[in-house]
Amino acid sequence: MLFETQDESEFRAYVHRLRESDPQIDWSAVRIDNFCGRLMFPNTHRLSLFVPHPVTDPGQDPSEC
Repeated sequence: MLFETQDESEFRAYVHRLRESDPQIDWSAVRIDNFCGRLMFPNTHRLSLFVPHPVTDPGQDPSEC
């Protein structure tokens, strides 16, 4: 997870700053989630970066990964 907040304007400002400051980011690997809080909890906005599992050697024991 890169960033999480319950303030939508703060979230938008963070994404905007990130886009301007780091043009090397692969935005196809970025995930934006908005969790609806309903009545008891406020909404949460989360920015995450997909990180794939490393490629393992076919002969390697999976428990060692």
